[in-house]
Amino acid sequence: MINIQRERCEIIGDFVLEMGATVRMAASHFGISKSTVHKDLSYKLRYVNPALYQSVKGVLNTNKSQRHIRGGEATRKKYLKVRMERDFNK
Repeated sequence: MINIQRERCEIIGDFVLEMGATVRMAASHFGISKSTVHKDLSYKLRYVNPALYQSVKGVLNTNKSQRHIRGGEATRKKYLKVRMERDFNK
């Protein structure tokens, strides 16, 4: 059982590192919850593979510092779509 956990957190860590993926993207890709991905990367990986943990931690910190930008962009696109639909229906 422990080997499965170790393999999963390392596989997810490699994916995040290679793709620059967010926790949400990794969760979607692997079909598991965001909580599981976060726990694997933030806690388990630290003990399983400390070098990989340090690299992944950098990617996660970068994603965390940019999330307000991504959220703002998503909101902008949402309201642009609403406005376009409203104008089209006039």
